[in-house]
Amino acid sequence: MTTSAGPGTDRPQDQRRWTWEHPDGPHWLLLGDVGFEGSCEDDIPLALCTEIEGLFVDLPPRQRERFTLVGCTPGGALADLLDRLPVEALGTERAWLGDICITGPPPPPGTPPSWWGEDLSDVIVLAQRPNPTMPETVDIDLDGFVHIYDRTDAVKRPGDVTEFVLLSRDEMPYGTCSDVTGVFREQAASPVPQVRLLGCRPETPMLTALDAVGQATEAGLRRRRIRAEVYRVAVDGSAGRVIDAVVSGTVEAGEPSRLGTGLIDVTVDSDPREPLPSGILGILEHWNAGRPAEKSLWAGYDRELRHHWAGVALAHRSNMPDRPAGTTYDLDGRFVTDIEGFYCAIGEAINGPGGYFGWNLDALDDCLRGRFGARAPFRLVWHDSAIARRHLVAGYDRRRLAPAITLEYLLGMLAAHHVEVVLR
Repeated sequence: MTTSAGPGTDRPQDQRRWTWEHPDGPHWLLLGDVGFEGSCEDDIPLALCTEIEGLFVDLPPRQRERFTLVGCTPGGALADLLDRLPVEALGTERAWLGDICITGPPPPPGTPPSWWGEDLSDVIVLAQRPNPTMPETVDIDLDGFVHIYDRTDAVKRPGDVTEFVLLSRDEMPYGTCSDVTGVFREQAASPVPQVRLLGCRPETPMLTALDAVGQATEAGLRRRRIRAEVYRVAVDGSAGRVIDAVVSGTVEAGEPSRLGTGLIDVTVDSDPREPLPSGILGILEHWNAGRPAEKSLWAGYDRELRHHWAGVALAHRSNMPDRPAGTTYDLDGRFVTDIEGFYCAIGEAINGPGGYFGWNLDALDDCLRGRFGARAPFRLVWHDSAIARRHLVAGYDRRRLAPAITLEYLLGMLAAHHVEVVLR
């Protein structure tokens, strides 16, 4: 591995240029740590690679799950739904309840809760029946999702909760139950058990891990532990981080690579973690020779990949100063058919093709406070706004597992930050 940072190998990563003598690549850079206990570094060069297998894989959609509220005394909207609907309507969209927070009883004043609870999302009530051992209570079957970041995540049962309290998203009471099944689970195995670093030029820490392959002792396993963030290397040798792309696990094997003399193929047994969708690879190609040269290249992507487009834009954003307050920006609204499209469109309205200006509501709020290309107050001319008015409407967003973000909400948020929006 070489870097054209010259003597400035202590320069920030975004100022380095990563090259090697082989004609193809490198395409990927791994920065992280090997052989750590507990905390680890995140900026030690570990390897340059030509290809990575197992990091970008399309998984089937996450399946809905079934839960049971055991010994339940329903209240609020849950009780109303059960009283109102005939038995044959349960399990249909008419029995949709939305989100439920399962938590413990409130602690004494001044005492923090020992458990913050778990959220069930997009819940449909399937059935109810009398509990066989607790008179005047019912068991209620539900269908929906546990709200987790990664489908492999464990959900631990609280050890000191003897009664569960049910709340709506806005903390209205839904009743209580003595137990709940289907929510708590062990961590699942990784859906892609191995990642392979192909055509890899390892640095000293990675070579140390490879030297320990075959050692089954505790110390040997520790020396083979790796956690690295993944960066895409552009044609000019610059490297941009791929958000949420992580190689984490145990180095299992290394062998000579067919991709070049002196290169190695490294196999890593992965820690439990979802891979990223393969469509990100196509998005990254738009930044391979610099920023995209034209707007709306994201328009043909689905919601998931539009979200990742904005993430790539975030990773590649420049630190240019804000344009003066009072500047007018034009938002191309032709493809704002979902909230992800809005984030892509406003990013390009403010910062040009491939620009970033938030990829969720919290990030948008940060951007509206300055240092992301625009200084409020400013004027935003929203062209073809009728498209957003048709699509950004009230309801439930089954991709985000949350209430839908409406056009009216966005306009109110922009107005609160002194943005004058002109709808056209």
